Amino acid sequence: MRTSGIRFLAFALASFMGATMVTTSARAQQPAPPAGAMNHGGMPTMNDDWPKEKLEKSPRHQEWVSIRYGNRTVQAFVVYPEVKEKAPVVVVIHEIFGLSNWARSMADDLAAAGYIAIAPDLLSGTAPKGGGSSEYPDQDARVKAVSELNKDTVIADLDATADYGKKLPASNGKLAVVGFCWGGSKSFAFATHRKDLNAAFVFYGTGPDAAAIAQIHAPVYGFYAGNDSRVDATVPGTAEAMKAAGKKFEPVTYDGAGHGFMRAGEAPDATPENKKAREEGLARLEKLLKGM
Repeated sequence: MRTSGIRFLAFALASFMGATMVTTSARAQQPAPPAGAMNHGGMPTMNDDWPKEKLEKSPRHQEWVSIRYGNRTVQAFVVYPEVKEKAPVVVVIHEIFGLSNWARSMADDLAAAGYIAIAPDLLSGTAPKGGGSSEYPDQDARVKAVSELNKDTVIADLDATADYGKKLPASNGKLAVVGFCWGGSKSFAFATHRKDLNAAFVFYGTGPDAAAIAQIHAPVYGFYAGNDSRVDATVPGTAEAMKAAGKKFEPVTYDGAGHGFMRAGEAPDATPENKKAREEGLARLEKLLKGM
């Protein structure tokens, strides 16, 4: 090989190695995602340990129940309030992470406010060994499984859960649904289906199409994060479609908060914005529930 050719090859190799080092260095300097941040493609692993400790300290009665309908059985986590009178039932729809400790702790928060909270595991029976959320090997597997759930099966599971809750001796017959992220979208979808629903609460979830919106009977209340352009971009269209159909929709956006602020806002490393959004969101949720 000529000397000029050798020099050119050396220069090209050095340039490639330099570019690789710069790229690697730039990636290394990327800031870590905020606590509880959710990016559905390669999302950071969720810390689900602290909610477990919170659940273990709860004074309220918690139990697992098997809800059977047709050929299917749904496992659900139920928390009862410490109240004298019969209470409304709130169906809690988990995030795309499956029925996590945090989702169960959210049910406990609602029970603390005076409601019978039921959180169905919508991954029931789908795990490799026939179990639910807790039997999946890791978060990625749960996210993939939730993403692939059949929408009709999800609605049927929610129907069975709502029916179970309304028939409880401690229930006063009122029914609400609250969902988070993926569950927020499902909460909105459930409102297009369930005619006896008293209210639907949608946390950072997208709305259904205009044809489905026409079927809604209950008021829908939205809770959105200021720093969540993916979901926020859909809210004006949803609001317009709800108004055109004569349906009640009251969205509130919490400035500075990120997607998933109800969980991220109570994490040990919560940002001030997420913490504030969670506190205000929970207070609003409890106030609206009382007004059902």
